[in-house]
Amino acid sequence: MINSFFNWCVNVLEFIGAITGMGYELANIVIFVFLQPALILLFFILWRKEKKKNFIKKNPLVKDTIK
Repeated sequence: MINSFFNWCVNVLEFIGAITGMGYELANIVIFVFLQPALILLFFILWRKEKKKNFIKKNPLVKDTIK
């Protein structure tokens, strides 16, 4: 089962590489070296902003000091 999933993922990367003209290796690098870490960082920043916003809404003393 793991081998078939791995082969499916390789086929998807080969397909992306063929469609974009990048090739398998470059598609792999773009996705897993650039896009995935960028998305993780983006979602972390958005999560921290929401957490800060909710903290400020729930604490009236903080609202008065931060303007």
